[in-house]
Amino acid sequence: MTTTSKGTRSKSTGSTGAGSKTAGSKRAESKGTGSKKGESQTPRSHDAEMPGDVSEHVGWFDKFATGASRFVSRAWFFAFCVILVVVWAPSITLIHSISTWQLIINTLTTIITFLLVALLQNTQERSDRATQDKLNAISAALAKMASAQGHPKDADELRAAVGLEERESSDGK
Repeated sequence: MTTTSKGTRSKSTGSTGAGSKTAGSKRAESKGTGSKKGESQTPRSHDAEMPGDVSEHVGWFDKFATGASRFVSRAWFFAFCVILVVVWAPSITLIHSISTWQLIINTLTTIITFLLVALLQNTQERSDRATQDKLNAISAALAKMASAQGHPKDADELRAAVGLEERESSDGK
């Protein structure tokens, strides 16, 4: 990573230091994909070495999911949901069939819940990924600083923390 005279970042093609590896290449190696030593591995698109390396491109679904997340997180959306239930409740006098009356609200709430879970999960996943990339960048920078100050054990521990989320098991093993 280099900084030009105009303050913009560009990827450097060389190594970050004598014998050191970038966080992205370290993560790619730790995945254990079974590739032969010396082969080039392309990290996933969200494995940015630094937050500045992340592409500015956001897909149409991601934009839609972000907009939906903002839309449903407002107090007036909650008020709309309450009003929907308040309007539905007395509609029993018009429908006369309790089964149809319950089917209407059950169908509406199931469809809305199903769609919102997918949209909100997308937004949450992207947010978690961005946060993890930032934490990995901080760990890599702190490791470089610890190494420069003569704390190799601390630097090694910080480097090992980069990409830990991909090697860590949910059952604690």
